[in-house]
Amino acid sequence: MARVRITQVRSEIGQTQKHRGTLRALGLGRIGKTREHDEGPVLAGMLRKVRHLVKVDDA
Repeated sequence: MARVRITQVRSEIGQTQKHRGTLRALGLGRIGKTREHDEGPVLAGMLRKVRHLVKVDDA
């Protein structure tokens, strides 16, 4: 299964509660924090919601 590396690049301040919750569910919360996740449809939906706050790379 493919892995993706997700890095938070913008602050969650001023974002909606749903966006902040999605960042928390991804394991993020600070600018510059990075997590690796398995690629899948659930992850793709989460990333679509917060695509303006994160950077996604192949792991």
